[in-house]
Amino acid sequence: MSTGVQYAAPHLNTSRSAKGRPMERNLLFLAALYMLAGMTTLYLDAPGILAYQAPAAGLTVAAAFLLVHLYWKASGYKGDRFLLSITAVLVSTGLVFLFRLDPDYGMRQFIWILIGLGSLVLTTRLLVDFRFLSDYKYIYALVGLIILILPIFFGKEQGGAKSWLDFGLFQFQPSEFVKILVVLFLASFLSENKAVLTAGTRSLGWISLPGLQEWAPLVVMWGISLLLLVFQRDLGTALIYFGTFLAMVYAATARIFYVLFGLGLFVSGASVSYLLFGHVRERVLIWLNPWPFIDGIGYQITQSLFAIGSGGILGAGLNQGYPGYIPVVHSDLIFSAICEELGLLGGAGMIILFMFFVFRGTKIALHARDEFAALAAAGLTALLGLQAFIIIAGVTKLLPLTGVTLPFISYGGSSLVANFILLGLLLNISHESDDSL
Repeated sequence: MSTGVQYAAPHLNTSRSAKGRPMERNLLFLAALYMLAGMTTLYLDAPGILAYQAPAAGLTVAAAFLLVHLYWKASGYKGDRFLLSITAVLVSTGLVFLFRLDPDYGMRQFIWILIGLGSLVLTTRLLVDFRFLSDYKYIYALVGLIILILPIFFGKEQGGAKSWLDFGLFQFQPSEFVKILVVLFLASFLSENKAVLTAGTRSLGWISLPGLQEWAPLVVMWGISLLLLVFQRDLGTALIYFGTFLAMVYAATARIFYVLFGLGLFVSGASVSYLLFGHVRERVLIWLNPWPFIDGIGYQITQSLFAIGSGGILGAGLNQGYPGYIPVVHSDLIFSAICEELGLLGGAGMIILFMFFVFRGTKIALHARDEFAALAAAGLTALLGLQAFIIIAGVTKLLPLTGVTLPFISYGGSSLVANFILLGLLLNISHESDDSL
């Protein structure tokens, strides 16, 4: 019987670098053509000096992705040959639509993309031998808690959540980076205690459970993190944290009991949040039936549904829709704008790209060389996949709408840079995997 994520111990072979990088280059050229086609459409339809900003930004970003590829090729880097290309298409879609929605947001996102690519290169250069990260799990827990505490006292509230630090020129969302620290902490702790968590040391009827010593650090660290998120009222991020936690515990132990127990805790916590927070009750109310509140609290989700519905199969065409009627369309609801102008096919294309990202991340976890690497890859993949699922489900009314960004597409510097670091860590794990990747 399987006991969680299995990993192999393959030999390293530089032939994969030679085989994979040309494919990456070709895919990046296609991504560049995709971006430039969108930017050219905006150029032909935009007046004055703004017309030149979009194509210039598109060319620069395309060149930056190719430079990253050339650096990896020159240095013999053997990371996954598909993830950078998938990311390039997602980033291109986000940049095109942000320039279409508001050139100011587009230019800011352009700068954050370059910063994010720089963070990616530094991650794949400085943390390529990532195993030393497993030695500092309690430091991650302490640093993460301190970072999460800061917005409670000094944070700026947006959309009902007090999770932002305002530095004047830019705003910073600490929880985006704490997600990665949480994954590293859990990967280190679970890899050390996998045997005990799987087999258990206590018996409760027919169920074997681990002892308090094995559970205590996880429960305390996780409970405090969720408690702080409740104080910040950033419940969307809390859901991502909790879902990633359950995914990693199941990956380590393959015990469905932990998942069911965790889901029970989530339902209890959601019920308490519903009773404590008015904005949570509003989200649930408009999720169940937004139409009676179309002129008030239901306006955002109903406009999202109108936009998605009006796009049809093929969409209205780039720059031909009316996404300006959707509140916060550049951030939380950018997927609705994509569906309106690119149609069901365009929206499905974005979902397929995220699914492919999750597939590659899962494959990296399965081919990782040790427990820590396997669990870290599984956690990082679950983190990004859950975030994409939660916000897409929110804008389509499958789940209550929460204020999280669509990875690599929505406007947001903190989210973008954190996701590029996440990508770099995944690539570092795949760097030591075998040729079958």
